[in-house]
Amino acid sequence: MHLYLLRHADADTVAADDDERFLSPKGVMQSERVARFCEAHDIQPHLIFSSHIRRALQTAKVVADHLSSELRAVRWLACGADPANVLAQVSEYADHPSIMLVGHAPDFGHIAAHLTGGNSGDSIHIRKATLAHFNVHAFRAGGARLEFLLPVKLM
Repeated sequence: MHLYLLRHADADTVAADDDERFLSPKGVMQSERVARFCEAHDIQPHLIFSSHIRRALQTAKVVADHLSSELRAVRWLACGADPANVLAQVSEYADHPSIMLVGHAPDFGHIAAHLTGGNSGDSIHIRKATLAHFNVHAFRAGGARLEFLLPVKLM
């Protein structure tokens, strides 16, 4: 399975609650740039799972709409997502050739480390609107190979 991790794009800092922060104008442009990059490079996730938190869901919606991919908001990608649980959730869709997850840091660093068998998620920093691609051969810690990790400014 091709598994893509996309950290949410830039969000406004002012909101009544952190979960309610909207994408900033810069974040909307970043999301559109990621979507165009995916289209130009034949990255077509069959299913996109997103954290239900507004900034992640907005990022995912831009990409899903552009690529005509199915989008599902899930709580297991919210801030504080557990890497083993995320991998268990994704394994239920092993019959899908490609899936994209849209979520948060530092969670995605921890998930990336878990996928590649690393000891610490602190060793992998995934910036806002960065896309990472993994080739998953087994749904366990260390069961994937990192193919690329690309920040939006290089897309």
